[in-house]
Amino acid sequence: MTSARFLVVLDADSTLIRNEVIELIADEAGRRDEVQAATEAAMRGEIDFATSLKSRVAALEGVPVTAFERVLARIDPTPGVHELTAAVHERGGIVGVVSGGFHEILDDVAPNLGVDRWRANRLDVVDGALSGRVDGEIVDAAAKATSLCEWADELGVPRYATIAIGDGANDLQMMAAAGLGLAFNAKPAVRAAASLVVGPQDLSEVIALLP
Repeated sequence: MTSARFLVVLDADSTLIRNEVIELIADEAGRRDEVQAATEAAMRGEIDFATSLKSRVAALEGVPVTAFERVLARIDPTPGVHELTAAVHERGGIVGVVSGGFHEILDDVAPNLGVDRWRANRLDVVDGALSGRVDGEIVDAAAKATSLCEWADELGVPRYATIAIGDGANDLQMMAAAGLGLAFNAKPAVRAAASLVVGPQDLSEVIALLP
C-alpha cells in the first residue's frame, strides 16, 4: 500500500488553475455570462452547488467534445503550483485534487501540474456532443470532504497531517475535515471559516506551512 507523510488536497478551479473551466466551455456555447453569474452565486454559497451545477451543465448542451482542445489551450495554471507540488513530493507528501469541475479537462491538466490523484465530475456525451447532463454522482461539498478522508485513510495519513486548499463555499466541508484549511483566492465566507488565509495568488506561499 502506498503511504505518505502528509496529504495536500486542492480545489481545481480558481485554486489549482486560475480559470473556471465551466465558463470556458460555456464560451463555446455562447453562454458564458449566464453560467458565470450562476458559478459566482454557487461559490458564495447562495445556492445549492449540485442544483447550480445541473443548471449550468444544461447550458452546455450541444457543445462538441472537440471543443475540449480549445478549452485546454486556455487553461492558466496558478502561479507557484509547480513549486508547491514539487515541495510536497520532496517532503514525502501526496497531492490530491477534488473538483466540482470535470475529468475531461482535469485528466490532462492534473498530471502535468504534479498532482498524484484527482476526482471530478464527468460530462455526459451523446453523438460527440455534450448532452447537458452530468454523468454519475455529482462531486459536491460532501464528496470533497469524503475524498480527503478516504485518501488520507488509504495513505495512512492522520487527519492532523492533511491540508485542504480552496476558494468556494463547496470547499468548506473539505477544509473543516482537514487538519489545516487554507482559504486561497477565496470568497468572504470561506476566508471567515478558514484556519488561515493565503493572501497572494501564489501557491508557493503554502510551502512554508508544509509539515
